[in-house]
Amino acid sequence: MKVEERAIGNVTILTVEGRMTVDALQDERVADKVRSLLKRGRKQIVLDLAGVSHIDSTGLCDVVMAYTTTIRRDGSLKLLGPTPRVRDLLRITKLHTVLDAYDSEADALASFGPRPSV
Repeated sequence: MKVEERAIGNVTILTVEGRMTVDALQDERVADKVRSLLKRGRKQIVLDLAGVSHIDSTGLCDVVMAYTTTIRRDGSLKLLGPTPRVRDLLRITKLHTVLDAYDSEADALASFGPRPSV
C-alpha cells in the first residue's frame, strides 16, 4: 500500500493505492498519516480510495480509526472514489451512513464549504 499527500487550499488529499489488508498495513497506516496531519493543523481531509484494489477488516478498521481521530479533533474526513467493492463493504457495515463519499474530487472539495475570502 502506498499513501501520497497533497494539499489544495485548506484541504489535504491522501491518495491510497494498493491493498488495504492486514499484511499491507504493517508498514504504513492511513490513521497514522491522519494523526500527523492533525498535529500540523490540517483538519480537512479527503481520503482518495480510487486506487484501492482490495480492503479487508483491518483496512476498514484503519479508515474508521482515521475518521474517529479526525472527528475527535474537530476535523472532517471525506472519502473520494471508493471502488464498487469498497462501497459494498461500506454498505454492508452501515458505515455509508457515517462516512461521506464522493465520486469526484471537485464534489469532495466543495463539501467542506466555500473557501474563506482573503
